[in-house]
Amino acid sequence: MDIPVRRWRDLSNEQKTSILQRSEININSVMDPVHDIIRRIQDNGDAALKELSLELDKVDLDLHPFRVGEQEFDQARENLADEVKDALLFCIENVRSYHEAQLSRSMEMMEIRPGVFAGERATPIDSAALYVPRGRGSFPSMLYMLGVPATVAGVPRIAVLTPPNRDGSIDPACLYTAEICGIEEIYRFGGAHGVAAMALGTESVKPVAKVIGPGSMYVAAAKRLLSDTVDVGLPAGPSESAVLADAKADPYLLAIDLLTEAEHGADSSAVLVCTDETVAGRAAEHLAAEIEKLPQPRKDFVSSVFSGYGAVIYADSIEEAAEIVNLYAPEHLQVQCHEPFDVLPLIRNAGEIILGDNTPFSAANYAVGANAVLPTGGRARTYSPVSVRDFMKYSSVIYATKAGNALLAEHVAVLAEYEGFPAHKNAVQKRR
Repeated sequence: MDIPVRRWRDLSNEQKTSILQRSEININSVMDPVHDIIRRIQDNGDAALKELSLELDKVDLDLHPFRVGEQEFDQARENLADEVKDALLFCIENVRSYHEAQLSRSMEMMEIRPGVFAGERATPIDSAALYVPRGRGSFPSMLYMLGVPATVAGVPRIAVLTPPNRDGSIDPACLYTAEICGIEEIYRFGGAHGVAAMALGTESVKPVAKVIGPGSMYVAAAKRLLSDTVDVGLPAGPSESAVLADAKADPYLLAIDLLTEAEHGADSSAVLVCTDETVAGRAAEHLAAEIEKLPQPRKDFVSSVFSGYGAVIYADSIEEAAEIVNLYAPEHLQVQCHEPFDVLPLIRNAGEIILGDNTPFSAANYAVGANAVLPTGGRARTYSPVSVRDFMKYSSVIYATKAGNALLAEHVAVLAEYEGFPAHKNAVQKRR
């Protein structure tokens, strides 16, 4: 296929907008059926969950308990290849090291004024359900990217929901990963009905405070409709990446790195922004050649990406290139420049920033330790990666002595009277 190289300043506003767009799941078309699914779970609980699992997943949950049993964990541990176990242990250890450093400590009480003290207390949320999708493969990496920060935060109850295979079984690598993370509550259902069950509860499933993790458009719709009932975490849609490069970058590495996130699906996005037209052109040539070498369905996925939500563009300066990236606000960003740390201050919006040409996206996705569940669709402008903080909450802690209250009272009374709240004024003044 031919992948054009375009100069940013020569593009029209409409063309620029097109490049900056992501596919982002359009969930409007499924809102009505998902609303019906939620209503059925709400009205009929376990019975509806079984009916919907049979209808949508083709799995008869009359033949399998909702929750995975101890024997299934044993079988997964015995049957999983040692090399897969070793890889999972290696990656989980790295992810745990990174997230343990994120663990928030309670803010010590500080004396704001004489006799007036304030601080902050950090505590884990009561419960969380981690959604691990199965639509395009098995994703134990998704489980540990969610499970490790949840366990490090100290969440007392952590559940996993994931769609089963047609025979009702759960991916063995996911079961092994859950066991290593210390998670025992695994459910063999997913989709909108699974999210509804975890949010609303059924006779057999206790509801949770938070449901987090990416999924299909049905899962996204269910989370939106249930967002007043349960915390649904950051929005995570189709995979996307951007590579920022200069004249010193290796065009071949640029090409193979662009393929990484693009192979997730035809709805993915991938953009190269380069300050050198020649490097950009050679990267586009390598990219076209490497696409032809991919097996199906990945070849079709990547071809679709670079026919729609993919682009190779060049900018007139590193400052312009960085600003394009900031407008794009990618989920994954790789900086393949001669001095990547000098470019870093120019970047404001990106879910993750990978510096240099020695760390492909895939290494960060699996093994570096930083979390790979990241905001998509330009939401990196305001959202952050999943972290320990997603599983914690913070309470202000306040204390005042009698003298401290007297110091506050005069000013509080003035403002309370100005805003028209006599009870506020009395509460501080009548303590004197």
